[in-house]
Amino acid sequence: MPELPEVETTVRGLAPFLEGQRLVTVSTFRPDLRRPFPADLAQRLTGATVTHLARRAKYGIVSTDRDDHMIFHLGMSGRWRTEGGEAGKHDHLLLETGAGHRLFLHDPRRFGSVDLVNGDPLAIFPAFVTLGPEPLSDDFDAAYLASALAGRRAPIKAMLLDQTIVAGLGNIYVCEALNMARIAPTRAAADVSRAKLGALVPAIKAVLAAAIAAGGSTLRDFLSPEGDLGYFAKDWRVYGREGERCECGGTIVRIVQSGRSTFYCPKCQR
Repeated sequence: MPELPEVETTVRGLAPFLEGQRLVTVSTFRPDLRRPFPADLAQRLTGATVTHLARRAKYGIVSTDRDDHMIFHLGMSGRWRTEGGEAGKHDHLLLETGAGHRLFLHDPRRFGSVDLVNGDPLAIFPAFVTLGPEPLSDDFDAAYLASALAGRRAPIKAMLLDQTIVAGLGNIYVCEALNMARIAPTRAAADVSRAKLGALVPAIKAVLAAAIAAGGSTLRDFLSPEGDLGYFAKDWRVYGREGERCECGGTIVRIVQSGRSTFYCPKCQR
């Protein structure tokens, strides 16, 4: 599933094609993805000018001069195509601009979603209301994390994947950050020391920043809007590297937590 860096890469890739552009055509080629497209999507967006693109957690936001905000989630296999042409088999939404750009939302497995809200999306979109702070923001620091994890006996990895604790983190980057901070993913969240949390927060920020700079990680068929592969996968410290050597000299293992694969090094992560 595309995680925060992949969505950030997508939003940055879409901005040159959409910001400041008038939408002359908005078309859907099927009634739904994971859930139905908004019935009035084409009516409300056609003729509007895109004023801004943003990301919240794993969602992208396309804002217009009508104070309408199209919120998209890429699901398991979604991406935006910007190379134009005609709609293909797995293209389900078209945005065409006055400059002639044709952008298609491409989603073979159709686990993505598109919503439309009027007004401040951060305040009124249900999925945003309970989200924790963005991990790259100043609000996410060791003091906040210590407070949020106080008394929590669930594993630290599970807590970092809880979107009400911190927004947008996914399996890959949590595994990577926990290795960088030398914290066992199985340790009870409340038992992680303040010093360790002090190392974890910058590790999370560093891992995400590096992944964004590299264009995200390539999982299955993820591509940026320009059609480029993300290259952070070649720099994974532990994820997907079961049986290989950690940089500390230990051996990376794989376990399953809450149905998800966790990769870590028992020698240096305690």
